[in-house]
Amino acid sequence: MSATTLPQSPVDAPGPAPARRPAGAADGRIGLRANLRHIGALARRNALQIKQDPESMFDAVLMPIIFILLFVYVFGGAMAGKGNQQEYVNYLVPGLMAMMGMNIAMAVGSGVNDDFKKGVMDRFRTMPIARSSVLIAKIVVEIGRMLVATAILLGMGFLLGLEIHTSVLDLFAAIGLSLAFGASLMWIFILLGLSLKTPQAVQGMAMLVLMPLQFGSSIFAKPTTMPGWLQSFTEYNPLSNLADAARNLINGGPVAHSVWMTLAWAVGITLVTAPLAVSKFRKKT
Repeated sequence: MSATTLPQSPVDAPGPAPARRPAGAADGRIGLRANLRHIGALARRNALQIKQDPESMFDAVLMPIIFILLFVYVFGGAMAGKGNQQEYVNYLVPGLMAMMGMNIAMAVGSGVNDDFKKGVMDRFRTMPIARSSVLIAKIVVEIGRMLVATAILLGMGFLLGLEIHTSVLDLFAAIGLSLAFGASLMWIFILLGLSLKTPQAVQGMAMLVLMPLQFGSSIFAKPTTMPGWLQSFTEYNPLSNLADAARNLINGGPVAHSVWMTLAWAVGITLVTAPLAVSKFRKKT
């Protein structure tokens, strides 16, 4: 009896083995290592854009210089009393650290909106990358811009007489707290950039948010000099908590309450707005 020859199954058939699919590709998920690699590549792209367009750093470089000179020499005498400008520097600079993050965060929303107008974001959404990595990469680069602005602000502060009454570690803690809160605010402005139609609309809406929060806080003046109703607003203003935390970390004083309140605000804002921003990024047309 002759043996019957059976057809080879696809597994036994000669030829190259089928290509292996990346882990997570079957269910649409991307692993942590791949996600971090994508964030790094996109952050590098955004940094190279800044290198090719140095004018985009003007706000981070010039804004801290203008604000500290303006408030110390124009308003410092009125707020701290004539001859007490150095004392006012120690009050003002930690508050401006809180404000730097908010002003730079505003630029993120305009940038995201402009990228959609140019079709850049549509190209990213066709790539096999996590949608959140595109937004996180922008935040990483903006944190770098915040560091530049903060370094310039502190440099100007030291030239004008800023003194650290605690320690270098406390100064670094104040910087880190400002960066963490600023990063959380970026999610708000990214969401605005994804929701509004034009960069001008994003900037207009951002100013409506920025002005009351900045000037209705303890950044520039002590709340005790304000009307009672404004003191109540200032007390619950997250920028006041951040300014007070940074001020006490640099000048000395109780920090526990203001630090924990600032961290709670940062975590709460991120938990609410980050998922909304990523969802809006996926669905935006």
